[in-house]
Amino acid sequence: MTHDSAQGDRTQGAAAGSGTAAPRLTTAEVAERLGVKPETVYAYVSRGQLASRRAPGGRGSTFDAAEVDALARRTARREPSPSAPGDLVFRTGITLITPDRYFFRGVDATEIARRHTYEEVAEWLWTGELRPGIRFVAAPEPLAAARRTAATLPPHSSSTDRLRAAVAAAASADPLRFDLSPAGVLTSARSLIPTLVGALPAVGEPDDTEVASLAAALWPKLSARPADSASLAVLDAALVLLADHDLAASTLAARVAASTHAHPYAVVSAGLGVLEGPLHGAASGQAHRMLREVVDRGSAAPVVADHLRTGRRVPGLGHRLYTGEDPRAGVLFALLAEMPEAAPVISAARDVVATTARHSALHANVDLALAVLSVACGMPAETGETVFAVSRTAGWIAHAMEEYAEQPLRMRPSGQYTGPRPPQPLPAPETPVPGT
Repeated sequence: MTHDSAQGDRTQGAAAGSGTAAPRLTTAEVAERLGVKPETVYAYVSRGQLASRRAPGGRGSTFDAAEVDALARRTARREPSPSAPGDLVFRTGITLITPDRYFFRGVDATEIARRHTYEEVAEWLWTGELRPGIRFVAAPEPLAAARRTAATLPPHSSSTDRLRAAVAAAASADPLRFDLSPAGVLTSARSLIPTLVGALPAVGEPDDTEVASLAAALWPKLSARPADSASLAVLDAALVLLADHDLAASTLAARVAASTHAHPYAVVSAGLGVLEGPLHGAASGQAHRMLREVVDRGSAAPVVADHLRTGRRVPGLGHRLYTGEDPRAGVLFALLAEMPEAAPVISAARDVVATTARHSALHANVDLALAVLSVACGMPAETGETVFAVSRTAGWIAHAMEEYAEQPLRMRPSGQYTGPRPPQPLPAPETPVPGT
């Protein structure tokens, strides 16, 4: 089902009291009234500048005529769009970060994580509409291609290696990947995320039974033990909490790719490429290994001392955007407390924070919370990176949809040249070494 339909009929509001609500406008009518493309109407919804309502029967979305007219008056008074070549100011209606909280489309992200599934929140990020119970289903051909390709990689390949291979293979199997209309991008996105999960090998015995959520499908790719409701609640919340975090490095790369009108699979590939950096998505693996050592040694003091002695930062602590504890970590620690097996690992994590606090006021971040989950459930050290990659795909797609509505190729900064001043003589060829 598509989010918008440019062909829908104008719908009449239901009777309210003794009167009848004003007629609502279709996407096509809004585009005509504002003098923009239907894709731009969708961008206005994405930024929170227009509210949409699903039409009866699910035939696209409708809009309040008065709100559309108010937007038209505001945009008419504006200066020309600042989206000029070289402009690196990003207008976004997806995520707002404050010193102690963050919000998805104006809604507290920690609250929505406690009440909704990853798929529901991904849909909220993409469309501004909440669709309870929505499930994402992988298209058969891209899924088969992704599984075949990922299976050819060497056994030592990381999960990110497999995800990068899977997204490239899935793209090659989707001839409609170049459809950048909102409906086309949404169709690709709803299939791509479960395709990525489906391409990962199972840790234990594969289970082909139907699962109730993306978190339930991902769990056996991370742990050999069966998942209970408390474990799935933590994993689902982690997927929601990591879905977007404004213009992090991988998201910036995704927007640059989208600015060239690269298709959604290429956008996700760009994000995954940056995620391979040890300072971004892989940080939770370092926290996992540290916590494992703290649990084994029974105290954080010698482990923290080893890190400081060798000049290494203590992983899982501090975040440049938050003055206190990362709000994502707070939610996950609360949910992890419902898992008895996590108790000793939570204690180890708190010990790390308290020990480090003697020297610097650093608080737990989401990487430390992900490490508690992976250590407590016997998962591999790269679990946090896997969860991060799958989850953040939703955010990359949301930012791509915003970027598709902007002026193409607007991100063209100029380099500050520091090489030899021209003109320089042509380089002389090297003299061959005799006998070579």
